[in-house]
Amino acid sequence: MNILFVMYDQLRFDYLSCAGHPHLETPNFDRVAARGGRFTNTYVQSPICGASRMSIYTGRYVASHGAAWNNYPLRVGEQTLGDHLRQAGMGCWLIGKTHMQADHDGLERLGIDPASKIGRRQAECGFDVWIRDDGLWGEGPDGFYDPKTSPYNEYLKSKGYPADNPWARFANAGLHADGEVASGWMFDNADKPANIREEDSETPWLTREAMAFIDQAEGPWCAHVSYIKPHWPYIVPAPYHDMYGPEHVLPATRHACEREDPHPLLDAWMGSSVAEAFQREEVRRKVIPAYMGLVKQCDDQLGVLLDHLDATGKAETTMIVLTSDHGDYLGDHWLGEKDMFHDPSVKIPLIIYDPRPEADATRGTTCDALVESIDLAASFIETAGGDVPEHVVEGRSLLPWLHGEQPDWREFVVSEYYYASSGHCVTLGVSPTDARLFMVFDGRYKLIHAEGGFRPMLYDLETDPEEFHDLGASASHAEIRDRLYEQLAGWGRRMSQRVTRSDAQIEAGRDASGRKGILPFLFDGSEVPEELTVKYRGPAGRNYLDGEGQGT
Repeated sequence: MNILFVMYDQLRFDYLSCAGHPHLETPNFDRVAARGGRFTNTYVQSPICGASRMSIYTGRYVASHGAAWNNYPLRVGEQTLGDHLRQAGMGCWLIGKTHMQADHDGLERLGIDPASKIGRRQAECGFDVWIRDDGLWGEGPDGFYDPKTSPYNEYLKSKGYPADNPWARFANAGLHADGEVASGWMFDNADKPANIREEDSETPWLTREAMAFIDQAEGPWCAHVSYIKPHWPYIVPAPYHDMYGPEHVLPATRHACEREDPHPLLDAWMGSSVAEAFQREEVRRKVIPAYMGLVKQCDDQLGVLLDHLDATGKAETTMIVLTSDHGDYLGDHWLGEKDMFHDPSVKIPLIIYDPRPEADATRGTTCDALVESIDLAASFIETAGGDVPEHVVEGRSLLPWLHGEQPDWREFVVSEYYYASSGHCVTLGVSPTDARLFMVFDGRYKLIHAEGGFRPMLYDLETDPEEFHDLGASASHAEIRDRLYEQLAGWGRRMSQRVTRSDAQIEAGRDASGRKGILPFLFDGSEVPEELTVKYRGPAGRNYLDGEGQGT
């Protein structure tokens, strides 16, 4: 078995035709869903890129791995997919984005050469790298946002695009009528075609890199094909720029009641610049058609990749996984971007095709079990034939669901958000230690706990599926809040840091010291089997008590 692990950055769970979008046709996502299973209640462990990805790649909650925000290093020694899969005999390769920040201080402290194989893997989130491109090559007065060399920018230069940063000037910019650059950073330009040949844009480029890897790969392998799109900048090349228009923009899922005495945290986020932009209908009318065009391009390129697997005969031995690292508000709940815990932000698509006969019974079905994105790590380890180290990986394998079983399953999912690096922390007067949010969702009720003395938020998704009405202060919902707090407290008491000894190792080691001669607290030795005391019985050989060592 091989694993093709495809991630789309900032892809909403409901912007696929198989998920019910009324205008956006995604036949290739639908094609994988028809071959496999679609998980309809999948939640990320943090609605921010870096923290979410580090959870997916480690199979661990944010509070366990500690990389709680973009560009927070994942500490040296944290085990990742690459570590687990290689132990099971499967290679693990990166093609695209990780948002990984290396723990350079840790490497230096431990004397690990960053250029060594161990050092490179530690710096690349455990992956061996076919090609890495994190996709945001912004440049300002203080230099580049990402100081690494961009392979995509180098590709564009090789194709003759005349700029030091063709990502910014061509791939993510259109043209004004006077020939001036129309940057994709400006929402007003979202309806313009990007000034680039479609085949040279980011998504087709990465698809070709993925096919090149597959053509030379010797299995078993896991290939993490990680696209930057449909993440902003919201601009897309022709012909995708005008496939959709304002008439295809769904009404924003928002209600005036959300702005009436809102929770202080929601109030702060609704007052941010990105939220205020998406509160303007002229922004949504331009940006959302571009977002849909980006999704459509992703779907078309997925079709290219699927056809390549079929043509080479590798589809029969390759598990295909399609997912995202978080969603995009697009103006829902008066918000933009992600960060908070409404479903458009924290819920993601997840489609898995398992070609093995064991999965035949569930092909084309959906599963509404509560899934966490950390479940992918456990699923991949099991697919590779390994044993999931449950003392390290906190997710659970999804293979039983795919194989038609009904496993004993979790009662709730958890997501975390640490906003200490955000300006909202200052606005709210919250210390970095207290700038933490926790979501616990049991399939009906969603509780959000905020450190720093704030009251909780609570939503009943059965009676209020749009999540408009905050019941966090409702007296009639006190028992529900208490129950969810008990679940959150139980989760907080989980064993998460004892990663060097498994339960099985602990159980096997019980009383092992006795068999190695450590026998304290005995009265006469009759309390234990004779074999344990045999080394301590029999003739002494010499008597030293008289000081002369007499006798034998």
